[in-house]
Amino acid sequence: MIVNNMTFFTLAKYKEILRISLPLVLSMGATTLMEFTDRIFLGRYSLDALAASMPAGITSFLFTSFFIGTAGYVNVFIAQYTGANDRKGVGASLWQGIYFSIFGAIAMALIALTAVRLFAFIDHVPEVQKLEVTYFRILCYGTGASILGTTLSCFYSGRGLTRNVMLVHIIGTLFNIPLDYAVINGVWGFPELGIQGAALATVMSWVLIASIFMGLIFNKKYNKRYGVWDIRQFNPALFKRLMKFGIPGGVQFFLDILAFTFFILIVGRLGKQELAVTNLVMSINALSYMPMFGFSMGVSTLVGQAMGGGKPNLAVIAANSTAHIALSYVFGLVLLFVFFPIPLIKMFLPADMPPAELKFIIDRGIILLRFVAAYLFFDSINIIYMGVLKGAGDSRFIMWSMGIASVLFLFIPVWVGITNFGMGLYFSWTCITIYLFMLCLIIFTRFYKGKWKTIRIIKQKSEI
Repeated sequence: MIVNNMTFFTLAKYKEILRISLPLVLSMGATTLMEFTDRIFLGRYSLDALAASMPAGITSFLFTSFFIGTAGYVNVFIAQYTGANDRKGVGASLWQGIYFSIFGAIAMALIALTAVRLFAFIDHVPEVQKLEVTYFRILCYGTGASILGTTLSCFYSGRGLTRNVMLVHIIGTLFNIPLDYAVINGVWGFPELGIQGAALATVMSWVLIASIFMGLIFNKKYNKRYGVWDIRQFNPALFKRLMKFGIPGGVQFFLDILAFTFFILIVGRLGKQELAVTNLVMSINALSYMPMFGFSMGVSTLVGQAMGGGKPNLAVIAANSTAHIALSYVFGLVLLFVFFPIPLIKMFLPADMPPAELKFIIDRGIILLRFVAAYLFFDSINIIYMGVLKGAGDSRFIMWSMGIASVLFLFIPVWVGITNFGMGLYFSWTCITIYLFMLCLIIFTRFYKGKWKTIRIIKQKSEI
């Protein structure tokens, strides 16, 4: 009977995880699809545009990641206040995130002014560099809408109501894809704007997503229940706590994106074709990477609610059960990358590409996808269990772990290998595989030892 009860409990936990995480996976999948089609449209429009879009896009996201990661920690606060049954804490946490989003929008607009010098320093070929500046500037100017949308989505995801998040992001994607195609290629009466059009379409979708969330959240029902308007004042004590735990989360996300940004920019020094094939494979890799963030957000919510309710044992069950589901998904992708690489690669390439260039891209793309298949399990474990530690408030450990691992196992080896010893493309991908393995070892060890179970991030109701 005890065994039957445990089996039923485990199955119920899997069901709960899928209920919360699957809409977030689909939401991240919608975002990935938006980026995926963006790369396809640009690749078919111009190889230079494809080569420029990944470095400029990921450099923009590098700066954005700090603000997204910090604002996204509102999810953990709302989850823990929900677990503690403190509704006013939910509304107050949301507004502190909104105030931070305003600061993030201003900071990103200022960063946009550095575009010319930044990409001159990176020193890609001039025709690619010019496109990088254009793409980067537009994304930076519009990033405030993305940060705000992330913050507002936490109102739903932190309470476990993730279907709303999914539907809003699907609407944003359905809006973006045809607009993206139209303004890149100049069809259906739209001007032909190329890479500039791709960036504008992305920003417009961010604005739409944030606007929909605002319309859904700020109403009488939620104001009565959570004080989403009445508790709009700036709360220094709560804001300070959000920054205490959120900034390490933002730095961690920044370091994560920095590792891949550094990798792509250094590979760009090997040549335009090497950069293009790396960008292409990284775009395919997003099929796993971004949905994993959906599982990570889902497990952060479940762990946050469990910790807010004083039930760390439920957090452990949620963590391991989420890992089982996520790794099953990854296994399917590994099979796809190993046995069907050519159709995936060809989706990004123009039909009239010269045969020699086509062969170069396909031959190297197949090998790089095998690297992805090799490190995918390590990366997935990292993302899931980082979500667990984040939901418990162990964000500082994640920050320091990622910082040390990236310097020792990625930055130094890749830089020295390429600039001092003339090492090539495959050496660089070997380094990123080792880096992800070592980070996986560090993060899972932290989870297993259980120190995160003693961390508390929320205060009592009387302090809100």
